[in-house]
Amino acid sequence: MGKPLRRWWQAALAGFGMLVATSASAQLFDMSRLDGDPVPAQVVSGGHQSEFARVEGQAIHETSSRPRWWRLTARQSVSPAESPNLVLRFPYLNHVEVWRPGEVLPVRRGLVGSDADPDFSTRALVIPLPQGLATGESIYLRVQALTPSPMAVDVEPLTVVHRQDLRHVALRTFVLGTLVVLALLAVGFWVGIGERSYAYLFLTLASQALYLACVGGEVRALPWLADLVGADPRVGRMFGLLGVLASNSFVALYLNLPERHPRFMRVLHGCNAVLLVLLLANLGSAAGWLGWLANAVFLVSAVTTFVASIAGAWSRQREAYFMVLSWAPMIALVMLRMGELLGGWRNPEWMEYAFPIGLAMGGLVLTIGLTDHMHQMRRDRDHASRLATYDVLTGALTRSAINERLEALADAAHRGRRPLSVVFFDIDFFKRINDAHGHRVGDQTLRIVALRTRNRLRTYDLFGRYGGDEVLVVLPDTQLREALCVAENLRAAVNCRPLSIDNRLFSTTLSLGVAELHHGESVEKLLERADAALYASKAAGRDRVTGYTASRLRTTAATPVANTANAHDTSTVM
Repeated sequence: MGKPLRRWWQAALAGFGMLVATSASAQLFDMSRLDGDPVPAQVVSGGHQSEFARVEGQAIHETSSRPRWWRLTARQSVSPAESPNLVLRFPYLNHVEVWRPGEVLPVRRGLVGSDADPDFSTRALVIPLPQGLATGESIYLRVQALTPSPMAVDVEPLTVVHRQDLRHVALRTFVLGTLVVLALLAVGFWVGIGERSYAYLFLTLASQALYLACVGGEVRALPWLADLVGADPRVGRMFGLLGVLASNSFVALYLNLPERHPRFMRVLHGCNAVLLVLLLANLGSAAGWLGWLANAVFLVSAVTTFVASIAGAWSRQREAYFMVLSWAPMIALVMLRMGELLGGWRNPEWMEYAFPIGLAMGGLVLTIGLTDHMHQMRRDRDHASRLATYDVLTGALTRSAINERLEALADAAHRGRRPLSVVFFDIDFFKRINDAHGHRVGDQTLRIVALRTRNRLRTYDLFGRYGGDEVLVVLPDTQLREALCVAENLRAAVNCRPLSIDNRLFSTTLSLGVAELHHGESVEKLLERADAALYASKAAGRDRVTGYTASRLRTTAATPVANTANAHDTSTVM
């Protein structure tokens, strides 16, 4: 056990080392920051040099929406031969004014609005350095941060910028495209089958897609919305809040939290109440603390959802497995993201892609999970429907099912003036079998009799257990004389040989009553006549068939029939 454990720790340390290595970058600049917002000409001319405070790292991290000044001093020269560019990676909604060495007027950059540069992707703010940089030269930046995310600072040749832009566009298109397609599928299922869970899933996915497009800059493809987003961070924040609200509602419904885990449901209710208050406050204020509080509520919601999913999976709730699979990576990503926003560490660049990709993959897993949930509900409904339609013991139709189908067949027979007959039969002395040998033998008798008689019917004939040992057979397109022959076949199928149950033989017979549907006759009247014919068979000594015509009962038995009785006299003479 010692060596595998050591290897596991060695692998973990190696992975952490790679994480740290990827987050580190060459120190191209000495970075310093100036609190306050003095006149630009004074700052650029060097009037506030002593007021700049040194900052470690190679990232601009602002948590205040007030404009701040940054100075980037080159630690080594940058040649103009490869068309170098100052690159501020993943600026989100931040706006920057850049004073290059020797210039009086700034270059303004932002992902959206009038400062956006359509020649580059939304990966970074790109400022050309056509003259390069000499060692010790400084670049001044006036930053207005609308989001607290750090902007990594780097210098890239133009070819590298374009190559990285292509990769960025491909990844972001994949993420946003996946979310949009899943949202459309969800709304389609919602409209098609009316399941409320799909409505919440649609709102979650659509809000996430709009939030990512707002903060990531892709919204600039819609100029009317880009101008609004670029000037006001409340738009993107609103989509984020709506996304968390819809996600919490979806989780509660999908995992059935009110019944299974009411404590977690109360926590999500509290989160939703706070989110609604923040949503209203966001309409009137763009204060930065709203974003911080929204992130904190999102973290609480995510942890609650994950813990509820773990609890559901522990109790073998099928839906919870999909939630665990969806939220496990998201919890790690959210923790890393929150730590970075709080200034605890600097995440590597790939983390900027991991979070939106995690949202897209989580949405895909939830869509699959919800579809599986719908399939399971359909299977349960089909199973319940089958239990309501077919008798478990004999496989015959239940009483309600065969009555419903008989009504439809009778209506069709009346409209088309086609014949239809029914056969009622039960097992002679069935109560004696139960009393003498027990209900298990009685059940086996019913099952074998049902199997033998059903095998003598046509594929379109109906066979239903009407109650106890009484069975109703419906024979479409069959006149009485043909139905009597069918009934004789049913009787012969049972009394032709004994039933073998538990290595014992039981002789069993049937009493049967047959009636044909008359023109304009109701189903109730037809069944009354068939039932009267059945009782006539019992009164005549059992093990026989009695047919009910308009004027008489006609009985046949295992021995020749000597006479028949009048329909008004239900006794039969042998």
